[in-house]
Amino acid sequence: MPILADSHVHLDDPRFDDDRGDVLARARRAGLNTLIIPGVDAASWTRLLALHHAEPGVYVAYGLHPMFLARHQPCHLDTLKQWLVRERPVAVGEIGLDFHAEGLDAETQRQYFHRQLGLAREHDLPVIVHARRALDEVIHTLRRFDIRRGVVHSFSGSEQQARQLWQLGMHLGIGGPVTHARAQRLQRIVANMPIEHLLLESDAPDQPGAGHRGQRNEPAFITETLRCIARLRDEAEDAIAAATLANTRRLFGLDARADT
Repeated sequence: MPILADSHVHLDDPRFDDDRGDVLARARRAGLNTLIIPGVDAASWTRLLALHHAEPGVYVAYGLHPMFLARHQPCHLDTLKQWLVRERPVAVGEIGLDFHAEGLDAETQRQYFHRQLGLAREHDLPVIVHARRALDEVIHTLRRFDIRRGVVHSFSGSEQQARQLWQLGMHLGIGGPVTHARAQRLQRIVANMPIEHLLLESDAPDQPGAGHRGQRNEPAFITETLRCIARLRDEAEDAIAAATLANTRRLFGLDARADT
C-alpha cells in the first residue's frame, strides 16, 4: 500500500465532530501519514493547534479565508502575525480571492490577501491559496509579491494558467473534481503537467470524487484521486503517491521540523 499525503483537509470542520477519530483511523488505513489542515478564520486556529498536538502527522496552517470575510477583523492580521511567530505553522493559509460567492467585497478581500502574502514573505512560509473566478488576479498578485512557494488548492483553471503557476514555482492541488467525467480540461492538465508541481488533496469534507458523489468527503477517499491520476498519466500509483508525498513534505518543510 502506498504512503500518501493529503495536502488540504478541513479536519476541524464540525461535520467531523461526531466521528473525527474514526475518520483519522480510516485515513491511516488508507496509507495517509501526512495531513495538512488550513485555517479559515481566527476562531479556528486553537482547534487546529489542538489537532496538531494530538495527532501524529497532522500539520496546520493559519490564515483568513476569503469566503469567511464577515468573520474577519483587521486586528486578526496582527493576531495572525503573533501565531506565525509563536506556533510555527507549515504555511499561511487558507488565503486568497473568491469572486464567485455573493456578498464578498472584492476590495476587502484584496486587503486581507495582500497583507497575508506580506506576512508569508516576512516569515518565509509557503502559502495555501484559494482562487475562485479570480485566478488571473491571483497569479498577478503572486508575481507582484514575489511568492515562489505555495499551492493553489483545488486548481480548476486553464492550461495557460497552470503553466504560469508552475513557472512561478507554485504547486497545483488536485482532488476529487479530477475524477468526474466532465473535468476533461483538468484531466488533460494533470496528465501532462510536471509531476514535481502536483499535490494530492481531499478538501474534505467537501469535493468528493465521482465514486462518492453526494457523500461527506473524507481523507481516505483520496485513493480514488490517486487511481484517477495514475490512469491519466499512465504511471504506477506507487510512483504518483511517492512523488506527491515528497512534494508535500518538501513544500511545507516537514522533514526539517522537530515535531515530524
